[in-house]
Order: sequence, then structure tokens, then C-alpha cells
Amino acid sequence: MDVEKLDEGAVSRIAAAIGEPARARMLYALLDNRARTSTELAMLADVSPSTASTHLNRLKAERLVRVLVQGKHRYYSLEGANVAGVLEGLSVLAGGARAEFVPNTPNRLRAARSCYDHLAGTLGVKLYDRFEAMGLLDASASGGDDARDLTVKGVRLFESLGIDVDAARASRRRFAFACLDWSERRPHLGGAVAAAFMAIALKKRWLSPTRDSRAISLTTLGAREFASRFGLRV
Repeated sequence: MDVEKLDEGAVSRIAAAIGEPARARMLYALLDNRARTSTELAMLADVSPSTASTHLNRLKAERLVRVLVQGKHRYYSLEGANVAGVLEGLSVLAGGARAEFVPNTPNRLRAARSCYDHLAGTLGVKLYDRFEAMGLLDASASGGDDARDLTVKGVRLFESLGIDVDAARASRRRFAFACLDWSERRPHLGGAVAAAFMAIALKKRWLSPTRDSRAISLTTLGAREFASRFGLRV
């Protein structure tokens, strides 16, 4: 990073916007990639509707959330995967260093959950391990120590699932990287190709979202497919 070009003021404003407890609760409530109204977010943050509106205006000004107007309703969502990545990173940092990590995340969220638009939790970490063991990931990709690419074998397998790898590679976000899981403290797969994988898994009903929660359920069909395709038995 070129520290001479770093905008300290912008960094400070964004950190302050995230750091207020009610605003933090709103942001983390949006990590399941579902849009919510200001009324819903006010209830989740335990603040009045007028206070929620003020907080949301601040988050929008710092480009942390976006708003979609449909009729009389305004729906808020995270500005993008980069914001989700910052929030996940803060969750890891907030956990602190421990001689032996003992997770205290609720069981449902720890088992499997959405990390914005890709799979996280124990299931996501185990799947990442299988991707590596099967030789699907290339750790020599440029873009930092956590950058990953698909091997030729990985491209073939992902395309066989119906994933458009070229489209994922052409997107404006990172293609693939080792995303540190905040409940497991080990990596799951992040990036555009990971989002495409979860979208396919949801479409094929291998995974099932939970209403009003980031928790994800592995279906009976999904358990069979994960075992046969990736050798992952859970």
C-alpha cells in the first residue's frame, strides 16, 4: 500500500461510521445479502425509526450501504462484497488472539452460513479443504498471499456444475481468495467464483437458506452431492 496516497480522513470516517454500535448492528444484519427496510433495521438495532434513518443516511454517505426504492418502500443492502469483507475481517479481529481458539458462535451459524454471497462456517471451511485436496485451487495466483485461482481441473469441475467461470473472472471483484472464517479461524473460499458456487448450490437445492438468519442448511440431496462430487461427508 502506498501510504502517501492513503486518505486518512476517509479511513477515519468509515471506521467511525462502522464503529457506532447501532450502525454496526445494522451492517451485520445485512451480511446475509438480504435487503431490509429502515423499519426492520431499526428493530434489529433497537433504535427509533428516526434514529435509524439518521444512521442509514450516514452509512449511505460513506458508501457502506445502498438503497433501492420500490413504490413507497426503501430497501437497504450492503454496498458490495468489499464491505462484507471488511465486516468479516473486523469479526476476526474482535475475536482477539488466543493460545487455543475455542469458538463460541451459535451452533447453527457455526455449522454453515452465508458470508455475504458465499458459503462460510464449518461446512465452507471443510469444502475449501476438499477443493485444495482435490487439486482444484492454485495458490500461486497473483494478487496477494490469500489470492487463489482455479487449476485446469478446477475449471472443468466448476463448469460441469453450471458455473460460468469466465464471467466470474471478468467481474469487477476478486475472482477467488482464501477468506478467513471468523468462527473457525481457518479459510473458506471467497470471491466471485465462490459466490457463483453458492448460487448454483442454492439453485440445485443442495443448500437451503434460513429465513431471517445467515444460517444455511445442507439438504439431504446436498449431502449426497457433496459426498459424491467432493468426497465431503458431513
